Amino acid sequence: MSRRHDSHDLSSAAQEYLLALRVMAGDGSHVKAAQIARHLGVSTQAASEMFRRLVADGLVRQADGRDLILTAAGRAAADTIFRRHALLEWLLTSVIGLGWAESDEEAARLQGALSPRVEARLDEMLGHPPTCPHGNPIDAETARQRPRGTPLSQIEGGQRATIYRITEEAEEDAGLLSYLEARALTPGAPVTVLARSESLDSLTLDGPRGRATLGLRPASLVHVLPGNADPSLFHRVPNR
Repeated sequence: MSRRHDSHDLSSAAQEYLLALRVMAGDGSHVKAAQIARHLGVSTQAASEMFRRLVADGLVRQADGRDLILTAAGRAAADTIFRRHALLEWLLTSVIGLGWAESDEEAARLQGALSPRVEARLDEMLGHPPTCPHGNPIDAETARQRPRGTPLSQIEGGQRATIYRITEEAEEDAGLLSYLEARALTPGAPVTVLARSESLDSLTLDGPRGRATLGLRPASLVHVLPGNADPSLFHRVPNR
């Protein structure tokens, strides 16, 4: 039985591990402690010790093959952490004016200190965003209600699409976030794929700020919807 049910009681390190597991296992991938360790830049021993504590707290379970899986309580806690992180990112980008990469770093510092009262007021002020600024669903229930999108890397030359979301895996790459933001390749942006080449491992598109080129791997982390997508899918922070 879990001894912790409120993610606000978790240490900042525990929150970081739960978020990492949420991100890395989000597409159904099998995740082990060593992979989380590499992702976070810590030793395998440190990661294993943290996950032993999270297993004891009922937030993570270890399946056959030592795969790590969030329990229902762990998923709820990770969603709450991600929601706080997303709300802070909206505040930092849309109100304070920081860039995507900067806001992600600052939100990671602040998320553990955000009280439930401030979280609720912030959610209200921002218009109850269903996603983070990069378009990723704020919780599991929202994810079930929204389309997943198609990797940009699968779109053929000549086709039009709308940037839908920058996946959580891409959010870990500050350079990629900065590149996409600088070229206005953000959720809701219309694009036309000009060329796609497997042999050259590249995709060229025309976006709001002209031509942009991505490797197929980074392009696979950007999901799109075909043609002109429904504007209601893209959150905008209310003017105040």
